[in-house]
Amino acid sequence: MSAKYGFVMMIQPKWWNEFNARGDRKAYSYVLKGGGPPKEASVILFYVTKPVGELSGYAEFIERKTGDPENLWKEYGHESVLNTKEKFDEYIGEKKKASFIRFKNLCIARKPIPLSNILLFFGVKRLARIGFYIDKETTQELIEQMGTQT
Repeated sequence: MSAKYGFVMMIQPKWWNEFNARGDRKAYSYVLKGGGPPKEASVILFYVTKPVGELSGYAEFIERKTGDPENLWKEYGHESVLNTKEKFDEYIGEKKKASFIRFKNLCIARKPIPLSNILLFFGVKRLARIGFYIDKETTQELIEQMGTQT
């Protein structure tokens, strides 16, 4: 489990801003079309895609629920930033499967880490669009670098 302690997840700026606007909630759900990672992790680190291009926060991973979009919406729709069933249906489209990435204790970075620093840190030229797992030590180091807002 140590190698899959953290998961760096790509999130569009509009969804990140919506989660931030929601305030302190018991739980949040990030909706994906179809399936996708993370399946297991302890922490999710949020990389907000361009034009922001920064590691902007983190949260405790609860679970990933994958299955029938209708059933998932009924159970977890209230945690999503897709405020209505109509918006959810429009987003999912004709997909027969959806995933709700559930998390809690959202922390916003006081010092977001820019893409150039992340690439240098990992020694890569670009980040995997589906996200990637990192070990506990790396997760803790990145969280420490980000700090959190008070």
